[in-house]
Amino acid sequence: MQITPTAIPEVLIITPVKHGDHRGFFSETFKNHVLIDHGIDLPWNQDNHSFSTSRGVVRGLHFQRAPQAQAKLLRVTRGAILDVVVDIRVGSPTYGKHVAVELSADNWQQLLVPVGFAHGFCTLTHETEVMYKVTGRYAPDCEGGLLWHDPDLGIDWPITKDQAITSDRDHDWPTLAALVSPFSY
Repeated sequence: MQITPTAIPEVLIITPVKHGDHRGFFSETFKNHVLIDHGIDLPWNQDNHSFSTSRGVVRGLHFQRAPQAQAKLLRVTRGAILDVVVDIRVGSPTYGKHVAVELSADNWQQLLVPVGFAHGFCTLTHETEVMYKVTGRYAPDCEGGLLWHDPDLGIDWPITKDQAITSDRDHDWPTLAALVSPFSY
């Protein structure tokens, strides 16, 4: 596995080795001991799998606060997404900054999203599947979010606000300026 820091050093791109031949391929997509060797020792709790039917589906920007705060390790098994992570740790030198990474079944990269970051993605293809590990269990009372199209975030989404296919709740999250973040640096 290759582990590469992004512009926000705590957000990591993880690229597993993919061995292919005339039959297809084999890949060890999760190796906890390799992550631990790189200082990433997280209590993975649950695997999630999302399917989006259309290009332009936006999910996010979401987070969970304590006691069920979640780190995430995402990968795309079909299609492609623009995966976006925003630092919402008060006092962080990168507070309000974001990282945007294209994850796809073709590039086989994964993204590690630490606790203290809002996370979301936009599908770049029809019929996109995303699988991800999380720490902490889903707890609606701990759920929070950030308005995905807040212009102050400066995210270059591949679709406009009017083109986006979103859930109702993703229209109502606060902007960064109005967010009362539960996370400190």
